[in-house]
Amino acid sequence: MSGCDYSLFKDGIEPMWEDERNKRGGRWLITLSKQQRRADLDRFWLETAFDDYSDEVCGAVVNIRTKGDKIAVWTTDYENREAVTHIGRVYKERLGVPPKVTIGYQSHADTATKSGSTTKNKFVV
Repeated sequence: MSGCDYSLFKDGIEPMWEDERNKRGGRWLITLSKQQRRADLDRFWLETAFDDYSDEVCGAVVNIRTKGDKIAVWTTDYENREAVTHIGRVYKERLGVPPKVTIGYQSHADTATKSGSTTKNKFVV
C-alpha cells in the first residue's frame, strides 16, 4: 500500500538511524519506477544476504510510494569501504542493474543533516 514502509532487520537492531549498530552506518539506495513494483520489488527484497560481509548488513527497508518505490540495504559502518563497496557491487549484480546505471551509498549521518532534498553519495557502484 502506498505510503507504507517495510523493514527487516537483524535481531536486536531497530530500523532507525539512532540505533547503536546503525548510527555509524549508511545505506545503498535503489529507486524503482512504478512499473518495477510488480516485476522486480519482491525479487529485490529477497536479495539481501552478502556472504563474507553479511555481518556488516543490519537490515533492509522498502518504501512504497505513489511516484516510485525505494529499497535500501543498511550497513553498520560507512568507514569500512571494502565491505560497503563489496555489498554494493554484489547487490547491483544480483539485481541485474545495468553496468551504466549507478547506485549510491549514503551515510545516515549525512542523511540526518542534509539541507536539500538529496544526500551526497559517499560511494557509487
